Amino acid sequence: MAERVLVLFDDAIARDFLPFTLTRPAGELLFGACLQRRRLERVSAARCIGHLAAPHLAEFDEPGAVRVLAPPVLAHNTSVLYLSSRAVPDWPAADSPAATALAALPAAGPALVTLGGEPCGWLAPPGTEPPPGFLDDPARAAPEDVAAIELGGYLLGHVWELVTRLEAQLARDIEALAPGQTGDRPAAAIPGVHVLGHAPVVLGRGVQVDPQVVLDTRHGPIWLDDGASVHPYTHLCGPAYVGPGSALLGGAIEGCALGPVCKVHGQLEASILLGFCNKAHAGFLGHAALGRWVNLGALTTNSDLKNNYRPVDVWTPAGVADTGEIKLGCFIGDHVKTGIGTLINTGTVIGAGSMLYGAELPPRHVPPFSWGHGAALVAYELPRFLEAAAAAMARRDVAMSDPERRQLCAAWRVARGT
Repeated sequence: MAERVLVLFDDAIARDFLPFTLTRPAGELLFGACLQRRRLERVSAARCIGHLAAPHLAEFDEPGAVRVLAPPVLAHNTSVLYLSSRAVPDWPAADSPAATALAALPAAGPALVTLGGEPCGWLAPPGTEPPPGFLDDPARAAPEDVAAIELGGYLLGHVWELVTRLEAQLARDIEALAPGQTGDRPAAAIPGVHVLGHAPVVLGRGVQVDPQVVLDTRHGPIWLDDGASVHPYTHLCGPAYVGPGSALLGGAIEGCALGPVCKVHGQLEASILLGFCNKAHAGFLGHAALGRWVNLGALTTNSDLKNNYRPVDVWTPAGVADTGEIKLGCFIGDHVKTGIGTLINTGTVIGAGSMLYGAELPPRHVPPFSWGHGAALVAYELPRFLEAAAAAMARRDVAMSDPERRQLCAAWRVARGT
């Protein structure tokens, strides 16, 4: 395959993956056992040089992430493969035609990439751009008279699909990314650890699993990444991915994806914690997606099932949408904090940077950078938000960079219309 670089783009649908895309490109979201960016780099065998995202994300800055680029991206010495940040291609098997699909892209281009027949990418020869409008609406702007390469897989169509498709994607990712790995030692050989089922248990380097832990693989594999720890009285049920440095502190945890340096205790079901999240106390979190630097106070609990068993509605920028899903919890943006005993209703969307407390249920759409209890919400003053966010990061030995501070200020201005 001719050398090329990868650029991920947030189209109009991805930019509405709120509350998350107010503070990060969609390609930096965790889905299954890896970030979307990592998945697309691996499948395309190309290095991602950046994202094309909303203008207010221009100074997005996060350790390990790639930057947000200013269009146009014109690489004069190599071709550029543009892929939708919503794309979830199949992991190619060695004997599968999909394994050579991207290799079959013409060396000079241009070429269209489709996923399930839907346009999702464009190969631009050196010094050229995708067709006008393609990065906003690929399906509408894709020309009909150009070579097309089809990949297996699907495009995420709604933000809640991060949750509803999670467990199936976890199983596929672990099988593809960690086949046959056993890390330092087999889990079944750790004294006092009970392994149920026959799906793989993958242990990264330096993983600590204490006695009185159950690793239940009867419903799917488990991957404990480097430096993860599992404390006594934890029942971890696969499929599950526990990211580097994350700690399970006890409780029933199943069907979940945890990014780096998360602390989890209590009951967690079919949920994503992007990274540096703290749920260190009792409480239930189910069918939910959390951004980065979220802190849930003790006994914070969400509902993921309506009492009448009807489908859950979710706020979106285009209006309230019927998801068609019976079990669906909450979506919590970056840098959100809840006080002790906070209760969260089904389908609640909590905007980034909010501080919630009190026994009264918050509204099912909490605007970004809100402060207060129940429906009595006011704007979280920017200096106070930044002070609290920086203090929380410092507790994990992470300093807020100047670009990150400026980007959060830009998000605050966009959210507050100033």
